[in-house]
Parts: sequence; C-alpha cells; structure tokens
Amino acid sequence: MKKEIRIFSPGTVSNVSCGFDVLGFCLDHIGDEMVVRTTTQKGISITKIEGYDLPYETKKNVAGVSALALVNDFQPDFGFEIEIYKRIKPGSGIGSSAASAAGSVFAINELLGKPYNKTQLTQFAMKGEAVASQSEHADNLAPAIFGGFVLVKSLKPLEILNLPTPDELYAVIIHPQIEIKTAEARAILPKEIPMQDAISQWSNLGSLVHALHTSDYELLKRSLYDAVVEPYRSQLIPHFEDVKQAVLDAGALGFGISGSGPSMFAITKGEKSAKMVEIAMRKVYQSSNIQFETYLSKINKEGIKTLS
Repeated sequence: MKKEIRIFSPGTVSNVSCGFDVLGFCLDHIGDEMVVRTTTQKGISITKIEGYDLPYETKKNVAGVSALALVNDFQPDFGFEIEIYKRIKPGSGIGSSAASAAGSVFAINELLGKPYNKTQLTQFAMKGEAVASQSEHADNLAPAIFGGFVLVKSLKPLEILNLPTPDELYAVIIHPQIEIKTAEARAILPKEIPMQDAISQWSNLGSLVHALHTSDYELLKRSLYDAVVEPYRSQLIPHFEDVKQAVLDAGALGFGISGSGPSMFAITKGEKSAKMVEIAMRKVYQSSNIQFETYLSKINKEGIKTLS
C-alpha cells in the first residue's frame, strides 16, 4: 500500500447563476496542494499549513473534520497526517474550504485503495464544509471531486449528476480583496420569492443543463441569469453592476457571483474572448481603491488530481 500522496485540489465556482445551491463547476490551475501520509498512530493530525492562518486542531479544520468522517467510517488500524499548502484565500468565494475538505478525503481514499466512490467522498467532505459555512451543501465540493459541471440532484439521499462540459468553455474570475461572510450572504436572502421569479429560475436552469449537453453556446448565454439570489447578494459587492455590464459588453456568455462572493465569474466561449473579458474586468476595478486579483481558467473536467 502506498504510504504518501501529494494532490492538487482545485478551486470551484458554485451557485452558478440560476443554479443556487445545486450547480457548480471546477477551475483549472487555481487550487491548493496537500500531502497526506499514513502514520502508526490512529486518527488524523494536521502537521503543516502554509499560505494562510488556519487551525491545526483537527476538529476545527475543514480538512481534518472531513478526514475524520471517512476514517471513522472505514476504521483503519493506522492514522494519517495532513500537510496543507493553501493557495486559495479563505472567504474568496472560489471554494477555499471545499478544496481542503475534498482534498483530504480524496487523498486518504487513494491511500486506502479507493474503497469509496465519488458520491461517498462528497458526503464525507460535506461534514468538513459545514465547519466553514454552518450548513451541509455540495455544489462547491462535488465539482472538485467529480470535475467539470455538476448538478446536486438531492442531499438526502446525496445524488450528484456529472454534466457534460462544452470544449470551448472558459471561466474568468475576479476576486476583490474584501470579506463577505457566508452567514451574512445567506441572511440577506428573502425567505419567499415571487412565483414568476421561481418560474424564470427553473426555466433557466433547465435550459442551461440542456445547453451543456448540446454545446449550444447561444442557449447557454440566454440561460445564465439569476432572478432569485443575485439581486440581493450583488448589493454586498462593490462595482458589481459595472463589472457585469463591462464583461457582457466584452462578449461574455454570462456573469454572476461565485459562491457567496466576493469573487465574481464570467463564462466565455474560447480563450480569446476570455482574455478580452479579463481586461474589461480589470479596467473597472483599476479605477477603484480596492485591491483585486483575476484568474483565467479552462473548465477543469478532471477535478482533484494526484501529483506524486
């Protein structure tokens, strides 16, 4: 049995426009690295964290909690230690906690000989994600584990659908260096929504799924609208409407809030269009006093991968 593994655990975009809490996709080249090795002592220990200040205590770290969920189920007669090389800023809205939670269970599963499938790994990872967001959801975790676009059909029982990803799809992310707490972003949402908004939302989600299956980029463009969540959460993000208008004018297929924010994402057809959209994003924030970062990424169809 292999004793040590190094993995790359990618960032993700969740709450994809009309797919609040159910639709996400996986990013490429944006993510964390983790090293997991077996130990003679049972249990989970976190021995190294680089990049950001995160708790070493296993039950307070999302990677530790998800790993414990798996280990408590499998009951091996040995333990694991975890090193985390954090590249995704916590609270960025591009799946920082999800990368940790999904990465630890993926790595341990590999070392154990893959006794669990991807849905089961997502279930374990949800226990860790709940530490960060105070609720169990999978639309940010499942894309890292499954790769590509995923639809969370249900949570109880957990059912994940891996959707096709058209070959020319790219994502462009802008991350303003401000903090938006997930709890705050959820608290601002209405408890009830007008029937017409609900009809519009599930119509868009259905047509978006069809567009992914048929590589229909024009239908994709007409589907990437959020009538339910964006009108409220966008108020928490400076210059949201200005960036949205700029990227749509630059040729983006769609634009929205990544996760709970503050990051925002655009989806484009082709790398050339993605580069133009990135320029448009940067121009808006360069005229503000807010620091920011941008990322250009092809949709990652593989998900978490083994490095060594």
